Amino acid sequence: MSEISGLGHVGLYCHDLKRMRDFYSGVLGLTISDEDPGRGICFLSAAPEAEHHELALVQAKEPGQKTQNVQQVSFKVKSLDGVRQLYHRLQKEGLKIDRTVTHGIACSVYFYDPEDNRVELYYTTPYQVRQPFGEHIDLDEPDEKLMKFAQSFEEVKGPPRGATA
Repeated sequence: MSEISGLGHVGLYCHDLKRMRDFYSGVLGLTISDEDPGRGICFLSAAPEAEHHELALVQAKEPGQKTQNVQQVSFKVKSLDGVRQLYHRLQKEGLKIDRTVTHGIACSVYFYDPEDNRVELYYTTPYQVRQPFGEHIDLDEPDEKLMKFAQSFEEVKGPPRGATA
């Protein structure tokens, strides 16, 4: 049994710390819990009363110092409508949307932040669906329709299977 209780935070190197700080706080609505512009670091949290930070943004000191090979950084969203609202905000900001998808277990929007880090915003459904799985959704559809669609994959895909080797 693991002593690990969960993922604490993710740190990203940035070429333009102010731009990234403003994006994650202004567009996504994370709270700046601490920062030291002189040292080039900003800490952000979705729930600062519970977790000091889930995201640390750090100014790259040299051109080659850049976060690389991060497949995605994912943030939970409180509601499906919240995902929809953020999706529209991302569109308004002109950000590159990668895809909108249901995994059965979640409904998500994937996009690229101002420095091309892939980010997922997702709402967790109560359904059990084997992964990996993803099916395109239109986030402008009503919640009821999206949730029914997500649930439909419980029977088709089956429940998670755990380790396979």
